[in-house]
Amino acid sequence: MNKINILTIGRHPEILQTVVRLVNNNPDWQCTGALSDEDALAAFTSTPFKLVLLGGGIGPESEQKLCAAFRAHDPEIKIVQHYGGGSGLLFAEIYQALG
Repeated sequence: MNKINILTIGRHPEILQTVVRLVNNNPDWQCTGALSDEDALAAFTSTPFKLVLLGGGIGPESEQKLCAAFRAHDPEIKIVQHYGGGSGLLFAEIYQALG
């Protein structure tokens, strides 16, 4: 079975690293982290992601730009805002988004 690719974007390196590690603890998921809009867009166009997690610190302009670019590339992409709340909430958000 193929892993589900998840792109996580955040502006805080330590938090992003933690989220990526937590997501990757699930054997069915493969998470890639990006700190900048440019890294996120480059990763998104090179990997078939099923879900994008938007973390804290992303400004409204960046969020709009990223979401528009992701949806232009893949209209079916699921995008979820994750601003913390622990690993239980993180996993619940992912499972809900993936349906």
